[in-house]
Amino acid sequence: MPTLKRLLGYLKKYWFFLLLALLALTINRVLTMAVPEISQRAIDIAIGQKNYSLLVILAISIVVVTIFRGVFHFAQEYTLQYAAQKAIYDIRNTMYDHLQRLPFSFYDKSQTGQLIARATGDIDSLRRFFTFGMLNFISSIFIFVAVLIITLMKNWQMALISLSVMPAIAYTGTRFGQKIRPKFKEMRQKHADITTAIQENVTGASVVRTFAREEHEIKRFSKQVFGLLKMNLEITKLWASYFPFMDFIAVVGRIAILWFGGWQIIKGNLTLGEFVAFNMYLVMLMMPVRMLGFIINVSQEAIASGQRIFEILDTESEVKELDNARALPPIKGLIKFDDVSFSYETGDGLVLKNFSLEAKPGETIALLGATGSGKSTVINLIPRFYDPLSGKITIDGIDIKEVQLESLRRQISIVMQETYLFAASIKDNIAYGNTEASMEEIVEAAKAANIHDFIVSLPKGYDTEVGERGVTLSGGQKQRVAIARALLMNPRILILDDSTSSVDTQTEHMIQNALNTLLKGRTAFVIAQRLSTVKRADKIVILEDGKIVEKGTHESLLKKGGIYSEIYEMQFKQQEEED
Repeated sequence: MPTLKRLLGYLKKYWFFLLLALLALTINRVLTMAVPEISQRAIDIAIGQKNYSLLVILAISIVVVTIFRGVFHFAQEYTLQYAAQKAIYDIRNTMYDHLQRLPFSFYDKSQTGQLIARATGDIDSLRRFFTFGMLNFISSIFIFVAVLIITLMKNWQMALISLSVMPAIAYTGTRFGQKIRPKFKEMRQKHADITTAIQENVTGASVVRTFAREEHEIKRFSKQVFGLLKMNLEITKLWASYFPFMDFIAVVGRIAILWFGGWQIIKGNLTLGEFVAFNMYLVMLMMPVRMLGFIINVSQEAIASGQRIFEILDTESEVKELDNARALPPIKGLIKFDDVSFSYETGDGLVLKNFSLEAKPGETIALLGATGSGKSTVINLIPRFYDPLSGKITIDGIDIKEVQLESLRRQISIVMQETYLFAASIKDNIAYGNTEASMEEIVEAAKAANIHDFIVSLPKGYDTEVGERGVTLSGGQKQRVAIARALLMNPRILILDDSTSSVDTQTEHMIQNALNTLLKGRTAFVIAQRLSTVKRADKIVILEDGKIVEKGTHESLLKKGGIYSEIYEMQFKQQEEED
């Protein structure tokens, strides 16, 4: 039970509320035990002796006990719910915090829908266990032990008869748990698969409709939902077969008690009031046994969900801060790759092979090469999205593995090829990396990225909501907002991953004019498909199969007549003529 033990560990912080809940539960159950005793006296003494006044007093006593039971029931529910909900709050935050710190390599191999399912559905299963399953478990244990002691003291023969069916009930409950546990784990996985399918279909809605694949997606989703339906029916079948059998065993016990108790009354060894009280206790004794299936159900579902959650929490980041990592001081921007080799998967081929490169402060480095040559890998290694297998990367002579990640990334701005905007206002998206920026600074960054005029033309200006993933903006507009976001951080290192690929030529010229000024004094790495970007670079680096095959300025590489010259003839010459 390591998973269950680990889950319960999240409740340790709230032991005081658990103690209060246990105290309230104890008082509540003691009051519950009093009702059969009062009922026995009402039958044997008040009714037997025709004492109407005592009967009224005893009836009022039951009402008073019931009221107090309600008070303590509220106390036990609230305090336990408080502790449980706080534990779930901690688990949600722990998981989200861990997801924020996992490296890119984790997300390269993970499906978004699976992560969403674990952060929502699986955690909700834990909530049901903490709030309902655990309460019923504690309550059932208390009732069973207390009633067992009382019944043994009252009539040990009848108590033993009632206990005779318990081994069969315990065996049935254990077998039920063994069968249903793997079913719940598979069901949680099918839930995650459906979440993934919905997420992919919503995200790729335009692609689905472009290729008229609606019917195919409907059939694919229906197949997955049918798989979940079958699994739910299998669980329902187990559940439906469990309860009738448990009821049958309980009825056998009740019949045995009825026969033995009736015989004892006839012989004069047992009063009617004692028999009624014993039956009331017997109902209480059977209640936790009947709840066993529910408890097993909820606990097995929680264990299955807990295992899926802990799979994420136990995933260690490959990019780790050293225990003695120091803050990176304000940098000048001297970047060196020293004999760096890198692979995305252990055992796969190297993406970078003994790669060495130096970028001086203020230099702009343009990276060119075919797909898979290692361009994106180079820029992803600078902010430590990944760590190299060998070699090292330094900034101003400091190994980036020796500094705190936040202090490193705070001095780097990146504009990715695939621009991502949050479902927030344009102002909030621009200020995402610098939330303390003034409105004037936000406007200046937008002007530098040539997006200000467009923003002020909107009805709500900078307060305009861009929608999920920025769907209300064109590709070029999103990229200019992303450029403004990067520039607002005023970085010493700027990384542009083909950041002008989705803008028209006129817009590109305006952005490039702004960048010419803004890049001064900053070290920049640029992956570009535009000749104007390449020609502006202080150094052009041609990559092939993870190695540098050519390096130099635009003019020097053209004179050399090598690979760059071929790229220029095939890709850039027409752009130059059009310009």
